[in-house]
Amino acid sequence: MRVKYSNVFLNVNQPAKIDRSASNIFFLHGFTGSSGDWSGVITEIDNRFNKFTIDLLGHGKSDFPNDPSLYSWELQVEQLNKIITNFTEDKVILNGYSMGGRLALCYAHTYPERVLGLILESASPGLRDKRQKEKRIREDEQLARIISSHQIDEFINLWVNKEIFSTQLRFSEEKRKEIKKSKMKNNPIGLSNSLLGFSTGRMPNLYPQLKKMNTKALLITGELDTKFTELNKSIAKKFPAAKHVIIKNAGHTVHLEEPAKFTAAVNDFLKGFIKI
Repeated sequence: MRVKYSNVFLNVNQPAKIDRSASNIFFLHGFTGSSGDWSGVITEIDNRFNKFTIDLLGHGKSDFPNDPSLYSWELQVEQLNKIITNFTEDKVILNGYSMGGRLALCYAHTYPERVLGLILESASPGLRDKRQKEKRIREDEQLARIISSHQIDEFINLWVNKEIFSTQLRFSEEKRKEIKKSKMKNNPIGLSNSLLGFSTGRMPNLYPQLKKMNTKALLITGELDTKFTELNKSIAKKFPAAKHVIIKNAGHTVHLEEPAKFTAAVNDFLKGFIKI
């Protein structure tokens, strides 16, 4: 279904039957992704939970407005809140990958009373250093210009060949083509504005807030993604209620590279939220 916030519509895939007595999980994809990215794992996630997948603004079947300010972290938090409150007034569990993980953290920071648990895959709490933030903003602005000046397939080829996704080279050629095809369904305006409005450099530095967060959290990283694994080791030390799980033989996209291990870690975490 499509949920309206202000003048934009966001696509949400909901369960065929919602169990009003069960807790709800909302899945948030990464940049260039869509709700369909979870298709390989969502059926294996504990069925005692209501599972929703969202196309974030500028992605999938959601709107892709021309105004980059609509993609700011503040407005995306409000868009997410509108979606959540459309289905429930209860606390929810957020499962976010990369960009989706950053949004989940921003939401938990803004609406701590609405979050039951967090599952953060290959995510970060933003950047601490002002120069790092400015550098990242410039880099994402450059990527946005590349999107605007090239065909969508050219940009997607550039994106999937970034070093951070090099562990996906072990996938079959057929699977890699399928991943590219899915990403190319996104609108270039939406992708460009996502970089301009919700760059890691533009989100708040949430490191100081981690020690204040009482929400139970599962941090998932791939062993082969050394950058985010080391980052999340640091996060876990500052986040009192967080547990960090490192998945062997996986890189940045754990849910794609090692889906069985990913779902096992998630389901183990979810045991603490099952309503008797």
